[in-house]
Amino acid sequence: MDQRLKILFLCTGNSCRSQMAEGWARHLKSSVIEAFSAGIETHGLNPNAVKVMAEAGVDISRQRSKHVDELKDVAFDYVVTVCDNAHESCPLFPGKTKVLHVGFDDPPRLARTAKTEDEALEHYRRVRDEIRTFVETLPAALKQ
Repeated sequence: MDQRLKILFLCTGNSCRSQMAEGWARHLKSSVIEAFSAGIETHGLNPNAVKVMAEAGVDISRQRSKHVDELKDVAFDYVVTVCDNAHESCPLFPGKTKVLHVGFDDPPRLARTAKTEDEALEHYRRVRDEIRTFVETLPAALKQ
């Protein structure tokens, strides 16, 4: 029987932040966490998220943008909302599921004002590293 915690990382479009969180959790914590990601909507996998995760040695290119309804039959231990909109719009999860909010900046929104591609990617890299730092604290950080 799989004793790993089932954790869903939830954001608005499941294109960037939740995808990075799922990738980090699979890469760093697969022995203790079964990671999933989804969105309140689906916006497709953000190519810049894929690029900066690859720079850090994590391949998320095979992940896909999923609507939270696709995972309604999974009994999650935790749902971590990674953006304010998902936190405010978070659907109810039955049973023992605990929901917590750990917000991260939205790289695509921040990158809109960037003057160069590298400047845009810096936003993605910063958030990628912030998400990694958070994932490294799991699962202990969830039990507060």
